[in-house]
Amino acid sequence: MTFGSGDYTYKVAEGWGTLPEGWTWGWIPAVACDSQDRVYVYSRSEHPLVIFDREGNFLASWGDDILEDAHGIYIDAEDDVYCTERNTHCVRKLNPNGELLMTLGVPGQPAPKDGDPFNLPTDLAIASTGELFVSDGYGNSRVHKYSPDGDLLMSWGESGSGPGQFQLSHCVRIDKHDRVWICDRENNRIQIFDTEGHFLSEWTDLRRPDTVYFDPNDDVVYLAEAEGQVSIYTLDGKQITNWGGAKKSRVPGEFLGAPHGIWMDSHGDLYVGEVAVEGRLQKFIRQ
Repeated sequence: MTFGSGDYTYKVAEGWGTLPEGWTWGWIPAVACDSQDRVYVYSRSEHPLVIFDREGNFLASWGDDILEDAHGIYIDAEDDVYCTERNTHCVRKLNPNGELLMTLGVPGQPAPKDGDPFNLPTDLAIASTGELFVSDGYGNSRVHKYSPDGDLLMSWGESGSGPGQFQLSHCVRIDKHDRVWICDRENNRIQIFDTEGHFLSEWTDLRRPDTVYFDPNDDVVYLAEAEGQVSIYTLDGKQITNWGGAKKSRVPGEFLGAPHGIWMDSHGDLYVGEVAVEGRLQKFIRQ
C-alpha cells in the first residue's frame, strides 16, 4: 500500500524501530533527525529519549534521569537537542553526547505570573540569528523569544481567535525566511509572524495542526494534524497531498491516535509519532 501521491508517494516501513528487550513505548509526541540521520524518538515512557539509526536499529538512550514529560523536540545545525517538557515547565538543551548544556525555565515550577514563561510549554525552534522561540501553549497563550544564551527578550500572544491570539500555541517552527510559524491547534490554523511578533498571515481550515516540518532543500511544508492526518503543502499554501483522516486504524501507514510529531531525514523519508495511543511511530519511505 502506498500513501500520498505523485512525487510525494510513500510506503510504510512496517515494524521500524526495535527497542531493547523489556522496554516499551508510551505515547510518542515528538521525533527528530540529526545531521547523520540518527532518529531521536521522544516519548512518555521510562526511557524518554531513544536514538535509532535510519534502519531502525537501537543506538542509545538519553535523559532517563533528566527528562520527565515529553512534548516537543528540535535538533539544531550543531546536533544539539532541545527537549520541551510540558508538565515540568521547562526546555532542556543537550549536546550530541547527551550532556545537559542549558535549561530554560524552572523545572517543576509553572510561571508565578500569567503570561510569563513557562506554563505547560510545547516546543522550540531557532532562527538564523540563533535566537530561540518557545511556544507556551497549554497554560499560557504565548510565544517567547530568547537570546542564544537563554535571556528572555520578548513575548507575545493572548487567548482568543484573532490575529496574534491563540487557543493553544502548540508548536513553533521557523522557515528559511525567518518567519515564525505557530500551530494554533484548537483554532484549526497556523499563524505566521516575523521574529518581532508582528502578525503576517495565517493558514486556516486545517485539522488541528500539531507540528510543522520544513524541507530544508525545497519550498515544501509537512504537517502532522491531530485529526488523524499528514498533509504536505507548498510554502505558499497549495496542498500537494495528504493521507489519513478518514477513520482510526491499526493498518500500517494509517493512524490510530493523533499524529503529533513529524520530521524528515536527508533521504526524504518521514517519521511520524502519535499520541492518544501507545507505541505508534511510523516511518514513511519516499518512493
